[in-house]
Amino acid sequence: MPVRQPLSRDRVLDAAIRVADRGGVEAITMRRVAQELGVEAMSLYNHVPNKDAILDGVVDAVFAAIELPEADCADWRDAIRGRAGSARSVLARHSWALGLMDSRRNPGSATLCHHDAVLGVLREAGFSLPMAAHAVSLIDSYVGGFVLQEANLPVSVPADVEDVAGGILANLPTAELPYLTEMIVDHALQPGYDYSGEFGFGLDLILDALEARRGQR
Repeated sequence: MPVRQPLSRDRVLDAAIRVADRGGVEAITMRRVAQELGVEAMSLYNHVPNKDAILDGVVDAVFAAIELPEADCADWRDAIRGRAGSARSVLARHSWALGLMDSRRNPGSATLCHHDAVLGVLREAGFSLPMAAHAVSLIDSYVGGFVLQEANLPVSVPADVEDVAGGILANLPTAELPYLTEMIVDHALQPGYDYSGEFGFGLDLILDALEARRGQR
């Protein structure tokens, strides 16, 4: 008979993340987390005082999974680009966290260290405090918005594009909608097209625009 692992705060948070991955943040309840662990709900209170503490904890765990930007990177854009790519990957696995990450009033240590590291890269690169604030808001909005858009697309892999775009094209009044037809035929249905590549293009535009304003106050 396998030995049951002792309950801990980390195990409770891991279970809550699994619950949310399957059913969204609204699925996180003391009862469901306890069921995930195979224990009674009352057992959780020895490790987390309430549901709010679980929500604070899972947000901090998500932030902890995102790679911090390299503080000694020669180009601040490379550091922020790496962090943005990591954030996209983590949030793609836990998209339910998007609505939580900036809503908690009791941020954990990983959350605080993450924000400090991002601001540190920008400030050391010469951004004024207001410009650093603008940069963080813009970059995080872009990453979060792209993740949300990807999560709701009717395609999950490049091979799906032909089925979806082809189906739209079959019923499209091409003479009336020539530019949309062109986009589908000459872009989306071309070999090698992958919507995920749009992420890097958009991020580079943002970073280059911020670089142009880096010295502004």
